[in-house]
Amino acid sequence: MKTILTLAISLATLASWAQQPDTGDRIIHNDPVKYRELSAVHAGAGKMGFTQLVGRNDLSTNFLYLHSGEIQAKSGIGHHFHHSIEEMYILLEGEAEFTVNGRTSTLKGPVAVPCKLGDAHAIYNSGDEPLKWLNYAVSERKAQGDAFDLGDTREGAEIDEVPVFVSYQFDQAKLRDENHPYVGNGALARRAFGPEVFKTNWNNVDHLVIPAGKSVGPRRLEGVEEVYYVMKGEGNLSIEGVTKPVVADDAFTGLLGETITLINTGSGDLELLVIGVAVSADRNSISQNALSEPKAMALQMDFVVLPENAEAFEKMYHSIYVPAMTVQDGYLSSKLLRLFPEEQAKGIEAEPTKFNYQIQISFDTEENRMKWVASPQHQIAWPAASGLAEEFKWRGYDVMGDDDQR
Repeated sequence: MKTILTLAISLATLASWAQQPDTGDRIIHNDPVKYRELSAVHAGAGKMGFTQLVGRNDLSTNFLYLHSGEIQAKSGIGHHFHHSIEEMYILLEGEAEFTVNGRTSTLKGPVAVPCKLGDAHAIYNSGDEPLKWLNYAVSERKAQGDAFDLGDTREGAEIDEVPVFVSYQFDQAKLRDENHPYVGNGALARRAFGPEVFKTNWNNVDHLVIPAGKSVGPRRLEGVEEVYYVMKGEGNLSIEGVTKPVVADDAFTGLLGETITLINTGSGDLELLVIGVAVSADRNSISQNALSEPKAMALQMDFVVLPENAEAFEKMYHSIYVPAMTVQDGYLSSKLLRLFPEEQAKGIEAEPTKFNYQIQISFDTEENRMKWVASPQHQIAWPAASGLAEEFKWRGYDVMGDDDQR
């Protein structure tokens, strides 16, 4: 059933992708003609043009938005901070005054400045020409954001010659042709920021250049979803075998499990900014490969417990069984499972069974589990469990992977 559901999801994703036009939800062109005018953004100075390219419901992860705009001369976004989201300002061209936690420095584009969780931040255009700007955000909680304005435009702020905050200059000379995730045919890349920079599920910020005639992929997204912005160039984007053209100032997304290929079809470089957001709170699990050796063991014990003994059985697990195991060497975890009621089980087409309770236990090794079986504590715990059951059985497993996000 799980295989059928996975296939259905994959087919639905492919159908949705195939039906959307180039200017639809999956490939959005950053068109200044469509900007709406905003004033005093976060109590900032002047005006800016603004639009949203990718929104909170376009990915399954906690990616919140990709905004774009033009910050007019003598205008900016006021000093503010967020309790639950992390942003990153991108200056695509021009020069701007960036502020993080009250310290301001002038940076030239293209440059990226992450605004980490709880850090106050602002941007101000002290020049005479508009600035081209992007803003990415990832939230702690799906589709939820917040902001607190400090009432500070940062006009006339004291400038530090050397920034005292994190930034990344988009310098192609520093890109590498190996030891990066964008395998294929000749791509250059560099990881600007990794997961250690952020407190949310923001996993990476990558600078990617595909030279003329070169390509990236096919590359399957495992554990992450990605948001791309084409900084310059042109090429073909293929997702699950469906190909569409992309050009400079296009934004598009790669969803979990999709296979992506990018080919440079132009005469110059195809340059992209790639944002990765982890699906799991444990971002280390993204890079985990299939195990060659088990990482632990698990035992599943099934019980037939009569209704009149059910309450006592559940209390026994918490008051006797768990305390007896927690003092054992190598004990990792356990669970007490109660079977769905009959009507609910029928609703999910569950396999019929007479066993209505299960206790799952996990130890780091089978050797340590056997020590638990031989322990004095087990001589108390097991009779307490089995004595409340009419029947029981068990099975042992090697643990070859897990995703415990407690």
